[in-house]
Amino acid sequence: MGLSWMAWTWQTGAFFGVIALFLIGMSVWEMARPGGDPRHGVLGLDTTRGDRLFISLLTSAYVHLAWLALATGPLWVATIISVIIALAIFRWV
Repeated sequence: MGLSWMAWTWQTGAFFGVIALFLIGMSVWEMARPGGDPRHGVLGLDTTRGDRLFISLLTSAYVHLAWLALATGPLWVATIISVIIALAIFRWV
């Protein structure tokens, strides 16, 4: 049967592959250094590494949806913006 019924493109496969790599990487990081590195961020939330990954993935989804709705440029610009925001989230949130 295969995955042909899903009509996946290489971009869709890469997207889910990167998320899987993030989750595997976070799992390895947690096993190597348990505890999650809790922080009190600028939003007043106490967050761990996993919380910050979840927030950055949600933010990335919203940035891409907003880009598709409001901008006419290439989508890789939204990806660059999302990476910058994710780095800021991991640094300050």
